[in-house]
Amino acid sequence: MIQPYVRKADGVVVDDARLRILHPLLRHSLGELTVLKFHIQTDSEIPASTQLYDQLWFAIASRQFPPGYRLPSTRQLAMQTGLHRNTISKVYRQLEEAGVVEAQPGSGIYVRAHSTVESSRPHLSLWDKFPKARKVVEDVLDELLRQGCSLNQARELFFAEVDWRLRCSARVLVTVQKQDLGAGELIVRELEAALHIPVQLVALEDLEDILAQTRSGTVVTSRYFLAEAEAIAGPKSVRVIPIDIYDYSRELGLLKELPQDTCLGMVSLSSGILRAAEVIAYSLRGEDVLVMTAQTEDAYKLNALVRSSQTIVVFDQTSLPAVKQAIASAREDLIRAPQIVVCENYIGEKSINLLKRELGLDS
Repeated sequence: MIQPYVRKADGVVVDDARLRILHPLLRHSLGELTVLKFHIQTDSEIPASTQLYDQLWFAIASRQFPPGYRLPSTRQLAMQTGLHRNTISKVYRQLEEAGVVEAQPGSGIYVRAHSTVESSRPHLSLWDKFPKARKVVEDVLDELLRQGCSLNQARELFFAEVDWRLRCSARVLVTVQKQDLGAGELIVRELEAALHIPVQLVALEDLEDILAQTRSGTVVTSRYFLAEAEAIAGPKSVRVIPIDIYDYSRELGLLKELPQDTCLGMVSLSSGILRAAEVIAYSLRGEDVLVMTAQTEDAYKLNALVRSSQTIVVFDQTSLPAVKQAIASAREDLIRAPQIVVCENYIGEKSINLLKRELGLDS
């Protein structure tokens, strides 16, 4: 078996005879890079096959033949070097046995794209579960190494980020403005039901004082308050994750189809949701539809709403029992019970799944 002279990335040790053989290739590689020229010294004591083997190894090790590069055909090399094609085929087989190149039937001989240590890596079932993850990890690691990080430093960076995220997941806070704590309550209830962890509601105005008492945590908020929350949490090394709310496309379609002069009731824990919904309803239908709104805890407005509305949109599951109770109480006064439309969850499903991953919870 021919032994290549290149075995280390940090140095090359060759005898004078081999250096003289490689000299034409070295000289060419240091000049303008065009097509590599392989040269065989017929009067050398070193076998011709060894000379070609060493020169091919050098071209690969110096990345003049980079990973994925198609090596010259045996015919091309035979014309260039004067060697028999069988000799060149033998050299290619030896390079393949060494794990440097790989043959692709019907296509040619290619420089291996991966190191020969690939097969010795421990197999992780997670690679099967996330087939694209390995390339992501490898690309990030390669980029860190290119920037000058050592492997130990790269590992420290990864561990520090993962450790910080796990510590942040130990405490989850939801923040909204004080004037609309109802929306925050909706978020808290849906997160606790989906994530099965305790979630604390904090008014945005009180967030800085609360975070001063903790070293880590995760703040969840809607995109309405994202900039304010990041300004407060950022200096304290606390994560802020925005959530996307339900788009209400089904309810907007219903609104467009309502008959003229319909009385539309809207009920929610959140005063902010009701204000936004009222504005949208007016922009879509103007005065064609009469809109009444009531927060869940306002029994007086809620009772008046169920007595006047033909259709009631309930923006959250939490408000539904109160609406049903108000309708039951007013049933004797109603000619026809109003149609109830219950919205889906306030938080979008994608946001829930993202939070599960970010907090290290099983999806």
